[in-house]
Amino acid sequence: MKLQVIPNELLEAYLGAVPQDLPKAFEALEDAAISTDTFSFYTSVASVFSSKIEGEAIDLDSYIKHKRFGIAFLPDYTKKIDDLYNAYTFAKTHLLNKTNLGKAHKLLSKHLLAKHQQGKLRTQNMYVSTADGRIEYVAASPYEVATEMEKLYDDVALLLKQDLSIQEVFFFAAMIHLVFVKIHPWSDGNGRCGRLLEKWFLGQKLGEKAWFIPSERSYYEHHQAYYKNIRALGLEYAELDYTKALPFLLMLPCCLPYES
Repeated sequence: MKLQVIPNELLEAYLGAVPQDLPKAFEALEDAAISTDTFSFYTSVASVFSSKIEGEAIDLDSYIKHKRFGIAFLPDYTKKIDDLYNAYTFAKTHLLNKTNLGKAHKLLSKHLLAKHQQGKLRTQNMYVSTADGRIEYVAASPYEVATEMEKLYDDVALLLKQDLSIQEVFFFAAMIHLVFVKIHPWSDGNGRCGRLLEKWFLGQKLGEKAWFIPSERSYYEHHQAYYKNIRALGLEYAELDYTKALPFLLMLPCCLPYES
């Protein structure tokens, strides 16, 4: 299997390091009793904690009261999380491909970006900065974003056709997440979209249980390690060293609840 932009050199090391009881832990996943036909507890968890990673001041309990029981809050408190919830809901029932990823970004960026930027690749340079204004990463240039994303779409399409073990699915889901955020194709919403993309690939390959993985919550609870592991690959897109990606890749299987 020849991939264009998703590295797989770490696969052997990953398979040797991933918890051996991952399949058992995955099979033990189940939906929460509070979920209904019109409300998903785990979609709420994903939307809230993915948003909290980006600095949104949202409380899970309050959001569940809003989404499940119709309790009203100020619109500014819930609207961006509602947008992300809608994007997850869309992903659950649509194939993962170029067109649908653009539609998902349009949904989740409704209150992040101007309408003409929603679901559209950025046309400007993109830098990731620290709180004090220091540049910590230079993303792919706007002149190569389209080409790099086409490679990623092709790789994802190829992987979706492959017969992969559950361990391999977890490896490639995390690697897709990482490659996507390193390309940083949108003007905003890249982190939210990258975490959704990871879950979407898992769902396409492993079915409904994948949507119950509390990965976004785990990434938030370990957000310092999450960002440290993303930064570890290097400062500029053209010089990224994916041999340093193993700590990031192993965060996803660690999101599962294992028996002690």
